[in-house]
Amino acid sequence: MTTVVEAPKARPADMKLEVVVVPVADVDRAKEFYGSLGWRLDADFAAGGDWRAIQFTPPGSGCSIIFGRNVTAAAPGSAQGLYLIVADIEAARNELLGRGVEISEVFHGAGDEHAGIDPPYLFGRRRIGGPDPEQRSYQSYASFSDPDGNGWLLQEVTARLPGRVDAGDTVFTSTTELAEALRRAAAAHGEHEKRTGQHDAGWPDWYAEYIVREQAGREPPA
Repeated sequence: MTTVVEAPKARPADMKLEVVVVPVADVDRAKEFYGSLGWRLDADFAAGGDWRAIQFTPPGSGCSIIFGRNVTAAAPGSAQGLYLIVADIEAARNELLGRGVEISEVFHGAGDEHAGIDPPYLFGRRRIGGPDPEQRSYQSYASFSDPDGNGWLLQEVTARLPGRVDAGDTVFTSTTELAEALRRAAAAHGEHEKRTGQHDAGWPDWYAEYIVREQAGREPPA
């Protein structure tokens, strides 16, 4: 009898999305706007009068944006549904307000309902005022546009869906994001101690396990 042994599958080559092109009409106006958001200016390259490329990176982001002169054939303002993931939607919105950005109130979607007059986004079109009442991850938003009308959405993500993050790849890109994770772990641990009826001297290990599991979309520790 012949036994067939499957060779282990090789991991696909890493392909990291690092640049998104944003079409604009007025390069200097766009540079001033994105700089006012507090984003890092990485480059401003020009070749004569026919080509110019400017790159900005949002805080904590592994992906940057590029805009400029003759860097895309797309119509200015045609980039819509550009997502910025935040750990605290209210704090992120308030920061942008403080920088003079016109931004919507926080809203959430209408479940599976996709009818409505608002621009589309991942969880339907009809916007309901206020954050998601159940404080679910992926469900609370706020929107704003750049001077050309390119549309951005803040989306609050506090726990990833299963399979979205490798269990061994727990990463925080800012102290704010880590602090929010610690607050959620503290609240969950408080409920854990209520269930057990005693103080948990091993709380640092419990916190660590909770945070890793939450980010990977796995069940929290018992």
